[in-house]
Amino acid sequence: MFTVKEILETKGHNAISVGPGTTVYEALKKMAGNNIGAVLVMEENKVLGIFSERDYARKIVLMGKTSRDSKVGDLMTDRVYAVKLNTTVNECMKLMNDHRVRHLPVVENEKLMGIVSIGDVVNKTIEAQKNTISQLEDYIIGKR
Repeated sequence: MFTVKEILETKGHNAISVGPGTTVYEALKKMAGNNIGAVLVMEENKVLGIFSERDYARKIVLMGKTSRDSKVGDLMTDRVYAVKLNTTVNECMKLMNDHRVRHLPVVENEKLMGIVSIGDVVNKTIEAQKNTISQLEDYIIGKR
């Protein structure tokens, strides 16, 4: 079973973050520049929350606010579900589904190690299924 550690070994440990005083506009520029759908909101190496495209759509656009005047700290999702390096892909999938989140920070010994997205989890699940199919095919034709 694949773990978060294996996902980060493939994608890297980089996690893009902003401070709570960052404007929504600047956060969106950072997200677009890095081709990501969310940024962690951090202060002094502590995860305070997460700001996503969903937060932007629901808390700025629909409420008539402006991205240049609003701060991510006021609009972020402050309930963040974190995982550890040894968390399995299935555990991540369950957590994401149960809490309707798309991003999970990876924290080990109170240190941010990276972030995994729903796309990362789906890709690892597909990889695991391909491996299982290949092993079954080898077994059936007598390669093992």
